[in-house]
Amino acid sequence: MADHVVVLGAGFGGLELVTGISEAIPDKVHITLIDKSDAFMFGFSKLDVMFGRRQASEVWNPYRGIDKPGVEFRQETVTAIDPENRRVVTDVATYDADILVVALGADYDVAATPGLAEDGFEFYSFSGAERARDALVAFNNGGAVVVGVLGPFFKCPGAPIETALLVDNYLAKRGLRESSTVHLVSPMPAPIPISQKTSSALTAILEEHGIEYWPGSKVNRLDPEHHVAHLDDGRELSYDLFLGIPVHCAPEVVVASELVEDGWIPVDPATFATKFPNVYAIGDVTSAPVPRAGGIAEGEAATVAKVLIAKLTEDSDPLPYDGSAGCYVELGGDLVGRIDVNFLSYDTPVAKFTAPSAALSEEKQAWESARVHRWFGPNVS
Repeated sequence: MADHVVVLGAGFGGLELVTGISEAIPDKVHITLIDKSDAFMFGFSKLDVMFGRRQASEVWNPYRGIDKPGVEFRQETVTAIDPENRRVVTDVATYDADILVVALGADYDVAATPGLAEDGFEFYSFSGAERARDALVAFNNGGAVVVGVLGPFFKCPGAPIETALLVDNYLAKRGLRESSTVHLVSPMPAPIPISQKTSSALTAILEEHGIEYWPGSKVNRLDPEHHVAHLDDGRELSYDLFLGIPVHCAPEVVVASELVEDGWIPVDPATFATKFPNVYAIGDVTSAPVPRAGGIAEGEAATVAKVLIAKLTEDSDPLPYDGSAGCYVELGGDLVGRIDVNFLSYDTPVAKFTAPSAALSEEKQAWESARVHRWFGPNVS
């Protein structure tokens, strides 16, 4: 009989995992893929929406388009996880798994930063990106724009820099850059802490665009009455438009399970096994010693796919996860840079920055298309 593999979450990790398993051993597994949404969107597409470059209809990839042997998609909300018995309860049904993989990502805690909901705009959710888009459209007279990272862990380390540079480009196109200031505030000590050379290159780009960069600082709260951001180091920063990357947290259903320690799911970084037999976790919901990013989750999923394939075919164990990934950084004006990282293959993590170019912009588009075709099929437009 085929083993029942239940995958919770259809983001980068979930999609790559079910694709890898389905391609390799479709006759040995029945895969149930569960997600509360009806479609997938790349994280960077929210910036396209936010800056008015793409419409909502252009960035969603419906899960109903998935057509892979042995894979069944269910649009349901997970309400309980019992890892000891590998049982999952949703708002529709109950599933008993032979193998359970949790890939539910991270949620956003807007309330963790007082004043953000009242006087700022988070842009990490799709609805938040739409609200931020409308705020940018209404920003007609110029002024002070602050891009703030509000928590220590967040998806895509390059995103704050990308956002600040895209704000710069957006305001320049509208003739508002000279009458505006752009600040980037982040608790991270450098853009890419594992590499001084890469961080210096990115800091230089920010300086070239006149963006004031405050590393090692975090906004604790916003004062809606006076439009002032209060930082943890005692400084204050006035703003006319505040764009925030909200505090991240594990989904409530994960926290309520026995999987979590210190807020996230601990895993073996080589295989992503949890402390429960035949239960794995990948992506933003784990405390693996790597950044939270789509490309990272994709690599983790590829590793778990190999682990499960070896388990179900009684093959030799695969190589451990190496922590390598690449991500693109947009500057606006069809210029894109790339950061390549490797966290686990060497004694210390490494990162390499490739300077922005139009060729990398085309490469990013091809990268996106390749994944849409791999995960959803070649007939997806």
